[in-house]
Amino acid sequence: MTETASDAAEHQPGKYVEPGEFKRDTNYITTRITADGHDGYPVEPGRYRLVAARACPWANRTLIVRRLLGLEQAISLGLCGPTHDQLSWTFDLDPGEVDPVLGIHRLRDAYLARFPDYPRGITVPAMVDVPTGQVVTNDYAQITLDFSTEWTAHHREGAPQLYPEPLRAQIDEVNARVFREVNNGVYRCGFAGSQDAYDTAYERLFTALDWLSERLTDQRYLVGDTITEADVRLFTTLVRFDAVYHGHFKCNRSKLTEMPVLWAYARDLYQTPGFGDTVDFGQIKTHYYVVHTDINPTGVVPAGPDLSNWLTPHGRDALGGRPFGDGTPPPPPSLDERVPALHGPR
Repeated sequence: MTETASDAAEHQPGKYVEPGEFKRDTNYITTRITADGHDGYPVEPGRYRLVAARACPWANRTLIVRRLLGLEQAISLGLCGPTHDQLSWTFDLDPGEVDPVLGIHRLRDAYLARFPDYPRGITVPAMVDVPTGQVVTNDYAQITLDFSTEWTAHHREGAPQLYPEPLRAQIDEVNARVFREVNNGVYRCGFAGSQDAYDTAYERLFTALDWLSERLTDQRYLVGDTITEADVRLFTTLVRFDAVYHGHFKCNRSKLTEMPVLWAYARDLYQTPGFGDTVDFGQIKTHYYVVHTDINPTGVVPAGPDLSNWLTPHGRDALGGRPFGDGTPPPPPSLDERVPALHGPR
Protein backbone atom coordinates (compact mmCIF):
# COMPACT_ATOMS: atom_id res chain seq x y z
CA MET A 1 0.00 0.00 0.00
CA THR A 2 3.04 2.20 -0.27
CA GLU A 3 2.27 5.79 -1.18
CA THR A 4 3.04 7.85 -4.23
CA ALA A 5 2.35 11.55 -3.94
CA SER A 6 2.08 12.62 -7.55
CA ASP A 7 0.70 9.76 -9.64
CA ALA A 8 -2.00 11.19 -11.87
CA ALA A 9 -4.04 8.02 -11.44
CA GLU A 10 -3.55 7.89 -7.68
CA HIS A 11 -3.90 4.18 -6.96
CA GLN A 12 -2.17 4.46 -3.60
CA PRO A 13 -4.27 6.17 -0.93
CA GLY A 14 -2.52 9.33 0.19
CA LYS A 15 -2.50 12.98 -0.71
CA TYR A 16 -1.26 16.40 0.27
CA VAL A 17 -3.43 18.59 2.44
CA GLU A 18 -2.78 22.22 3.31
CA PRO A 19 -0.28 23.39 4.38
CA GLY A 20 1.82 20.63 2.84
CA GLU A 21 1.00 17.78 5.22
CA PHE A 22 0.70 14.27 3.80
CA LYS A 23 -2.62 12.68 4.77
CA ARG A 24 -3.32 8.98 4.29
CA ASP A 25 -6.66 7.91 2.85
CA THR A 26 -7.83 5.26 5.31
CA ASN A 27 -11.12 4.36 3.64
CA TYR A 28 -10.74 0.67 2.86
CA ILE A 29 -13.11 -2.12 1.86
CA THR A 30 -14.22 -3.22 5.31
CA THR A 31 -15.89 -6.51 4.35
CA ARG A 32 -14.56 -9.24 6.60
CA ILE A 33 -13.90 -12.95 6.21
CA THR A 34 -15.20 -14.44 9.45
CA ALA A 35 -15.87 -17.82 11.03
CA ASP A 36 -19.61 -17.17 11.01
CA GLY A 37 -19.60 -15.53 7.57
CA HIS A 38 -21.74 -12.60 8.70
CA ASP A 39 -20.49 -10.45 5.81
CA GLY A 40 -21.19 -13.19 3.29
CA TYR A 41 -17.61 -14.49 3.24
CA PRO A 42 -17.13 -17.42 5.65
CA VAL A 43 -13.72 -18.77 6.55
CA GLU A 44 -13.08 -21.61 4.11
CA PRO A 45 -9.63 -23.06 3.37
CA GLY A 46 -8.62 -22.79 -0.27
CA ARG A 47 -11.30 -20.25 -1.14
CA TYR A 48 -9.33 -17.02 -0.71
CA ARG A 49 -6.07 -15.74 -2.11
CA LEU A 50 -3.92 -13.22 -0.30
CA VAL A 51 -2.44 -10.80 -2.83
CA ALA A 52 0.61 -9.04 -1.44
CA ALA A 53 3.92 -7.47 -2.44
CA ARG A 54 7.10 -8.05 -0.51
CA ALA A 55 8.09 -4.43 -1.08
CA CYS A 56 5.12 -3.02 0.83
CA PRO A 57 5.34 -2.73 4.64
CA TRP A 58 1.57 -3.01 5.06
CA ALA A 59 1.45 -6.19 2.96
CA ASN A 60 4.57 -7.54 4.69
CA ARG A 61 2.52 -7.71 7.91
CA THR A 62 0.14 -10.20 6.34
CA LEU A 63 3.03 -12.34 5.08
CA ILE A 64 4.50 -12.53 8.58
CA VAL A 65 1.22 -13.33 10.35
CA ARG A 66 0.26 -15.93 7.73
CA ARG A 67 3.65 -17.62 8.30
CA LEU A 68 3.56 -17.44 12.09
CA LEU A 69 0.06 -18.92 12.27
CA GLY A 70 0.71 -21.58 9.62
CA LEU A 71 -2.06 -20.49 7.27
CA GLU A 72 -0.13 -21.21 4.07
CA GLN A 73 -2.24 -24.23 3.17
CA ALA A 74 -5.52 -22.50 3.99
CA ILE A 75 -4.83 -19.17 2.23
CA SER A 76 -2.91 -19.19 -1.05
CA LEU A 77 -0.50 -16.38 -1.90
CA GLY A 78 -0.22 -14.23 -5.00
CA LEU A 79 2.78 -11.90 -5.15
CA CYS A 80 2.92 -8.72 -7.19
CA GLY A 81 6.23 -7.33 -8.33
CA PRO A 82 8.00 -4.46 -6.58
CA THR A 83 6.87 -1.79 -9.03
CA HIS A 84 3.51 -0.90 -10.50
CA ASP A 85 2.09 1.26 -13.25
CA GLN A 86 -0.39 4.13 -13.17
CA LEU A 87 -3.35 1.78 -12.80
CA SER A 88 -2.45 -0.99 -10.43
CA TRP A 89 -0.07 -3.40 -8.82
CA THR A 90 0.76 -6.09 -11.39
CA PHE A 91 1.80 -9.75 -11.32
CA ASP A 92 5.14 -9.14 -13.03
CA LEU A 93 6.83 -12.07 -11.30
CA ASP A 94 4.58 -14.79 -12.73
CA PRO A 95 4.97 -16.48 -16.13
CA GLY A 96 3.30 -14.26 -18.73
CA GLU A 97 2.79 -11.67 -15.94
CA VAL A 98 -0.52 -13.35 -15.06
CA ASP A 99 -1.45 -14.67 -11.63
CA PRO A 100 -1.74 -18.45 -12.08
CA VAL A 101 -4.80 -18.76 -9.83
CA LEU A 102 -6.76 -15.57 -10.54
CA GLY A 103 -5.81 -15.37 -14.21
CA ILE A 104 -5.29 -11.60 -14.14
CA HIS A 105 -2.37 -9.29 -14.88
CA ARG A 106 -3.50 -6.38 -12.72
CA LEU A 107 -4.85 -6.57 -9.20
CA ARG A 108 -7.20 -3.81 -10.35
CA ASP A 109 -9.23 -6.43 -12.23
CA ALA A 110 -10.23 -8.10 -8.95
CA TYR A 111 -11.37 -4.77 -7.54
CA LEU A 112 -13.42 -3.92 -10.63
CA ALA A 113 -14.93 -7.41 -10.68
CA ARG A 114 -16.72 -6.55 -7.45
CA PHE A 115 -16.97 -2.75 -7.77
CA PRO A 116 -17.08 -1.77 -11.47
CA ASP A 117 -16.72 1.91 -10.60
CA TYR A 118 -14.26 1.49 -7.74
CA PRO A 119 -13.05 5.03 -7.07
CA ARG A 120 -10.20 4.53 -4.63
CA GLY A 121 -6.65 3.23 -4.63
CA ILE A 122 -5.78 -0.29 -5.75
CA THR A 123 -3.80 -1.43 -2.75
CA VAL A 124 -2.01 -4.43 -1.33
CA PRO A 125 -2.60 -6.48 0.69
CA ALA A 126 -5.94 -7.66 -0.62
CA MET A 127 -7.95 -10.79 0.01
CA VAL A 128 -9.60 -12.09 -3.17
CA ASP A 129 -12.43 -14.62 -3.43
CA VAL A 130 -11.05 -17.14 -5.92
CA PRO A 131 -14.38 -18.57 -7.22
CA THR A 132 -15.66 -15.12 -8.24
CA GLY A 133 -12.34 -13.36 -8.79
CA GLN A 134 -13.62 -10.47 -6.68
CA VAL A 135 -11.75 -8.55 -4.02
CA VAL A 136 -13.18 -9.11 -0.55
CA THR A 137 -11.17 -6.65 1.50
CA ASN A 138 -8.07 -4.49 1.47
CA ASP A 139 -8.42 -3.45 5.12
CA TYR A 140 -4.86 -4.43 5.99
CA ALA A 141 -5.14 -3.76 9.73
CA GLN A 142 -8.22 -5.97 10.09
CA ILE A 143 -6.88 -8.71 7.81
CA THR A 144 -4.12 -9.71 10.22
CA LEU A 145 -6.40 -9.50 13.26
CA ASP A 146 -8.86 -11.79 11.51
CA PHE A 147 -6.08 -14.21 10.64
CA SER A 148 -5.50 -14.46 14.40
CA THR A 149 -9.10 -14.55 15.60
CA GLU A 150 -11.31 -15.91 12.79
CA TRP A 151 -9.04 -18.51 11.18
CA THR A 152 -8.17 -20.36 14.42
CA ALA A 153 -9.57 -23.68 13.15
CA HIS A 154 -6.84 -23.66 10.50
CA HIS A 155 -3.87 -22.49 12.56
CA ARG A 156 -0.89 -24.83 12.69
CA GLU A 157 -0.22 -26.81 15.83
CA GLY A 158 1.92 -24.59 18.03
CA ALA A 159 0.75 -21.32 16.48
CA PRO A 160 1.41 -18.34 18.76
CA GLN A 161 -1.26 -16.08 20.24
CA LEU A 162 -0.60 -12.83 18.39
CA TYR A 163 -3.71 -11.03 19.64
CA PRO A 164 -4.49 -12.61 23.03
CA GLU A 165 -7.71 -11.33 24.51
CA PRO A 166 -6.27 -10.24 27.90
CA LEU A 167 -3.73 -7.99 26.13
CA ARG A 168 -5.87 -6.58 23.33
CA ALA A 169 -6.47 -3.18 24.93
CA GLN A 170 -2.72 -2.69 25.43
CA ILE A 171 -1.91 -3.95 21.94
CA ASP A 172 -4.50 -1.62 20.41
CA GLU A 173 -3.13 1.35 22.36
CA VAL A 174 0.46 0.69 21.28
CA ASN A 175 -0.61 0.03 17.69
CA ALA A 176 -2.50 3.31 17.50
CA ARG A 177 0.56 5.35 18.45
CA VAL A 178 2.93 3.31 16.32
CA PHE A 179 0.66 3.76 13.30
CA ARG A 180 0.26 7.52 13.76
CA GLU A 181 3.83 8.40 14.55
CA VAL A 182 5.98 5.64 13.06
CA ASN A 183 4.32 3.49 10.36
CA ASN A 184 2.63 6.53 8.84
CA GLY A 185 5.12 9.00 10.30
CA VAL A 186 7.89 8.05 7.89
CA TYR A 187 5.53 8.77 5.00
CA ARG A 188 4.55 12.12 6.46
CA CYS A 189 8.26 13.00 6.46
CA GLY A 190 8.90 11.67 2.97
CA PHE A 191 5.91 13.31 1.30
CA ALA A 192 5.78 16.55 3.28
CA GLY A 193 4.92 19.42 0.95
CA SER A 194 6.35 22.19 3.12
CA GLN A 195 9.21 22.70 5.53
CA ASP A 196 6.86 23.21 8.47
CA ALA A 197 4.98 19.99 7.71
CA TYR A 198 8.25 18.08 7.42
CA ASP A 199 9.66 19.52 10.63
CA THR A 200 6.52 18.56 12.53
CA ALA A 201 6.46 15.03 11.11
CA TYR A 202 10.18 14.57 11.81
CA GLU A 203 9.81 15.63 15.43
CA ARG A 204 6.80 13.36 15.97
CA LEU A 205 8.57 10.39 14.39
CA PHE A 206 11.72 10.57 16.49
CA THR A 207 9.83 11.38 19.67
CA ALA A 208 7.91 8.14 19.14
CA LEU A 209 11.07 6.18 18.33
CA ASP A 210 12.64 7.46 21.55
CA TRP A 211 9.50 6.38 23.44
CA LEU A 212 9.74 2.92 21.88
CA SER A 213 13.43 2.68 22.76
CA GLU A 214 12.63 3.46 26.37
CA ARG A 215 9.76 0.97 26.43
CA LEU A 216 11.92 -1.79 24.99
CA THR A 217 14.98 -1.18 27.14
CA ASP A 218 13.88 -3.62 29.84
CA GLN A 219 11.35 -5.77 28.00
CA ARG A 220 11.92 -7.93 24.98
CA TYR A 221 8.60 -7.32 23.22
CA LEU A 222 6.17 -4.42 23.03
CA VAL A 223 3.30 -6.00 24.98
CA GLY A 224 3.71 -8.94 27.33
CA ASP A 225 6.54 -11.45 27.12
CA THR A 226 5.76 -12.94 23.70
CA ILE A 227 5.52 -11.71 20.12
CA THR A 228 2.19 -10.03 19.38
CA GLU A 229 0.52 -8.13 16.58
CA ALA A 230 2.20 -4.98 17.93
CA ASP A 231 5.67 -6.34 17.20
CA VAL A 232 4.67 -7.34 13.68
CA ARG A 233 3.42 -3.83 12.93
CA LEU A 234 6.51 -2.06 14.21
CA PHE A 235 8.96 -4.50 12.64
CA THR A 236 7.94 -3.85 9.03
CA THR A 237 8.79 -0.16 9.40
CA LEU A 238 12.05 -0.73 11.29
CA VAL A 239 13.33 -3.28 8.78
CA ARG A 240 12.95 -0.67 6.00
CA PHE A 241 14.40 2.22 7.98
CA ASP A 242 18.04 2.29 6.91
CA ALA A 243 17.44 0.87 3.44
CA VAL A 244 14.78 3.43 2.53
CA TYR A 245 13.35 5.80 5.11
CA HIS A 246 16.57 7.29 6.49
CA GLY A 247 17.66 8.74 3.15
CA HIS A 248 14.75 8.50 0.73
CA PHE A 249 12.19 9.88 3.21
CA LYS A 250 14.63 12.24 4.99
CA CYS A 251 14.18 10.46 8.36
CA ASN A 252 17.83 11.15 9.05
CA ARG A 253 18.33 12.11 12.68
CA SER A 254 19.65 8.62 13.28
CA LYS A 255 19.93 5.37 11.39
CA LEU A 256 18.33 2.33 12.95
CA THR A 257 21.85 0.98 13.48
CA GLU A 258 22.54 4.09 15.60
CA MET A 259 19.57 3.47 17.92
CA PRO A 260 20.94 0.61 20.07
CA VAL A 261 17.73 -0.67 21.64
CA LEU A 262 15.63 -0.58 18.48
CA TRP A 263 18.46 -2.01 16.40
CA ALA A 264 18.84 -4.99 18.75
CA TYR A 265 15.05 -5.43 18.93
CA ALA A 266 14.76 -5.39 15.12
CA ARG A 267 17.57 -7.94 14.74
CA ASP A 268 15.94 -10.15 17.36
CA LEU A 269 12.72 -10.22 15.34
CA TYR A 270 14.52 -10.50 12.00
CA GLN A 271 16.27 -13.64 13.23
CA THR A 272 13.00 -15.12 14.50
CA PRO A 273 11.42 -17.59 12.02
CA GLY A 274 8.51 -15.93 10.23
CA PHE A 275 9.97 -12.42 10.21
CA GLY A 276 13.26 -12.11 8.34
CA ASP A 277 12.36 -14.91 5.95
CA THR A 278 9.56 -12.71 4.53
CA VAL A 279 11.80 -9.67 3.93
CA ASP A 280 13.10 -8.96 0.43
CA PHE A 281 15.49 -6.01 0.62
CA GLY A 282 16.00 -6.02 -3.15
CA GLN A 283 12.30 -5.54 -3.83
CA ILE A 284 11.97 -2.99 -1.03
CA LYS A 285 14.66 -0.73 -2.48
CA THR A 286 13.46 -1.18 -6.05
CA HIS A 287 9.93 -0.21 -5.11
CA TYR A 288 10.64 2.99 -3.22
CA TYR A 289 13.43 4.34 -5.39
CA VAL A 290 11.83 3.49 -8.75
CA VAL A 291 8.15 4.21 -8.07
CA HIS A 292 8.55 7.47 -6.17
CA THR A 293 9.72 9.53 -9.12
CA ASP A 294 8.65 12.77 -7.43
CA ILE A 295 11.24 12.09 -4.69
CA ASN A 296 13.83 10.22 -6.77
CA PRO A 297 13.37 11.35 -10.41
CA THR A 298 16.46 9.51 -11.68
CA GLY A 299 15.16 6.13 -10.54
CA VAL A 300 18.66 5.21 -9.37
CA VAL A 301 18.54 2.48 -6.70
CA PRO A 302 21.31 2.76 -4.07
CA ALA A 303 23.68 -0.16 -3.67
CA GLY A 304 23.72 -0.06 0.14
CA PRO A 305 23.31 -0.45 2.96
CA ASP A 306 25.36 -3.44 4.09
CA LEU A 307 22.88 -6.13 5.18
CA SER A 308 25.23 -8.60 6.84
CA ASN A 309 24.79 -6.92 10.23
CA TRP A 310 21.17 -8.13 10.40
CA LEU A 311 22.55 -11.55 11.34
CA THR A 312 24.82 -10.38 14.16
CA PRO A 313 24.03 -11.31 17.80
CA HIS A 314 21.40 -9.10 19.41
CA GLY A 315 21.57 -10.09 23.07
CA ARG A 316 17.85 -9.52 23.61
CA ASP A 317 17.26 -13.04 24.91
CA ALA A 318 18.89 -11.88 28.17
CA LEU A 319 15.66 -9.96 28.82
CA GLY A 320 13.73 -13.22 28.99
CA GLY A 321 10.45 -13.62 27.18
CA ARG A 322 9.38 -16.48 24.97
CA PRO A 323 8.91 -15.54 21.33
CA PHE A 324 6.10 -18.04 20.69
CA GLY A 325 4.77 -18.40 24.23
CA ASP A 326 3.64 -21.98 24.69
CA GLY A 327 3.82 -22.48 20.92
CA THR A 328 6.63 -23.29 18.51
CA PRO A 329 8.42 -21.59 15.61
CA PRO A 330 6.95 -22.06 12.15
CA PRO A 331 8.76 -24.43 9.80
CA PRO A 332 10.89 -22.96 7.00
CA PRO A 333 8.93 -21.41 4.13
CA SER A 334 8.14 -23.61 1.16
CA LEU A 335 10.52 -23.41 -1.78
CA ASP A 336 8.10 -21.39 -3.88
CA GLU A 337 7.75 -18.75 -1.15
CA ARG A 338 11.39 -18.32 -0.23
CA VAL A 339 13.03 -14.92 -0.67
CA PRO A 340 16.00 -15.16 -3.09
CA ALA A 341 19.27 -15.35 -1.15
CA LEU A 342 20.71 -12.41 -3.08
CA HIS A 343 17.95 -10.16 -1.69
CA GLY A 344 18.91 -10.54 1.94
CA PRO A 345 21.88 -10.76 4.33
CA ARG A 346 24.57 -13.26 3.49
